[in-house]
Amino acid sequence: MEQGHADFSHRVISLIKLIPEGTVATYGQIAAQAGAPRGARQVVRILHSCSHTKDLPWHRVINRQGMISLPHGEGFEEQYSMLNSEGVMVEQNGHVSLAIYQFSFRDVMTLSGNVFVENT
Repeated sequence: MEQGHADFSHRVISLIKLIPEGTVATYGQIAAQAGAPRGARQVVRILHSCSHTKDLPWHRVINRQGMISLPHGEGFEEQYSMLNSEGVMVEQNGHVSLAIYQFSFRDVMTLSGNVFVENT
C-alpha cells in the first residue's frame, strides 16, 4: 500500500474509533477530518475491509443524509439494532437525525500524519 493511502487509512481508523456510543458520523465527515474531503467512498472501503479485524464501531457511520446505507438483508437490520441499543433513535426507514446524534470531531485531538494536532 502506498504510504499516503496507508496514512489516510490509519487516520480514518483512528477517527472511527473516537465515535462514542450513542452518536454517529458520516462517511464524508470522517473523510474530511482525515484530510480527504472527497474521500467518502474510501472510508466505505476501509470500513468494509477493516471493521472486524480492527474492531471498529462500523455501525456508527452513516451517509450524509443521515441514512443507514446498507441494504435490507445485508446489514441494515444489524446496524439498525446496534444503533438503537446505544440509544440512537433510528426511524423504520433507517434515518437518524444528524441534528441530534451527529458526533463533532471539533474538540477532539486527531491524528494528522505522525503528529496529533488540535482541530480548528
